Amino acid sequence: MIINLKIICMRYFFWLILVFVSGSVLASDSLNFTSKEVIYGRKDGMALTMTVLTPKDKPNGKAIISVLSGNWISSERMRNRFPEWSKVYVENGYTVFGVMVGCQPRYTIPEEIDDLKRAVRFVRYHAGDYGIDAGRIGITGSSSGGHLSLMIATADDVTDPKSADPVDKVSARVQAAAVFYPPTDFINYGGPNTSGKINQAGLVMARVAAAFDFKTWNDTTGTFVSITDTEKRLAIAREISPVNSVSADDPPVLIIHGNRDVLVPMQQSESMIARLKEVKVTCELIIKDGAGHGWRNVEEEEKRFIAWFDKYLK
Repeated sequence: MIINLKIICMRYFFWLILVFVSGSVLASDSLNFTSKEVIYGRKDGMALTMTVLTPKDKPNGKAIISVLSGNWISSERMRNRFPEWSKVYVENGYTVFGVMVGCQPRYTIPEEIDDLKRAVRFVRYHAGDYGIDAGRIGITGSSSGGHLSLMIATADDVTDPKSADPVDKVSARVQAAAVFYPPTDFINYGGPNTSGKINQAGLVMARVAAAFDFKTWNDTTGTFVSITDTEKRLAIAREISPVNSVSADDPPVLIIHGNRDVLVPMQQSESMIARLKEVKVTCELIIKDGAGHGWRNVEEEEKRFIAWFDKYLK
């Protein structure tokens, strides 16, 4: 993976700034919805949870999956702030599901994708319980949450009809996606990869190495062991890059990206949109002039997301 070292050095620093800044600008007034935490799955003896926000007035029967992830970490802070972040959606009648996934440093990106697929299936299977239409589910997220959202939006519609769990038998597809500044191509990050290698030092400096510490099961030792073979690691990196899983049946995608983002290059969104256009998937890229990796006062952009979901979650 080719990554500019300056970008890598600054990524974690700016991410920390974003954490503190974003937490200071959210309103604390009462919100017009009910909130409930539910378990959508279990793994390794632990519960996978999501927070369900249901509007009290005029629900529109549509659902939004909000991926609570930054640096491929689902943090308690994100869960706590999720109700206020989602105010614009519930005010417009959407039922919103704030999904936490098993995350780094314990779990890798492929495992996070599996958790998110499970979450979408769970919401669809229980659509009647939540008063939503199983065929009108959108997905959103920022940064790594945007990446995971696009992995769901571009995923093949594969179910497990033989599973004993009925949730596994329903689709993990979504009908629209709207995301902020997502990584989309881990091989060509910021530009073409001429080295044919993953920049491990860069991953360590960015504090995301654990998310890329892909593992395989060793039946002899009964342990998961890290994959060190370069070609195998590159192959997995390609598989978890949404730009490589685009197909003509993908749902409409909206991306908003700042043109001064030094953490996730705008090239990542541009490449994704170009690929979607190649196969004639409805898509749009909105460039936020002068913005970096996150910004204050996102109300205007959130209104764009609402309009997108209103239009395509028909």
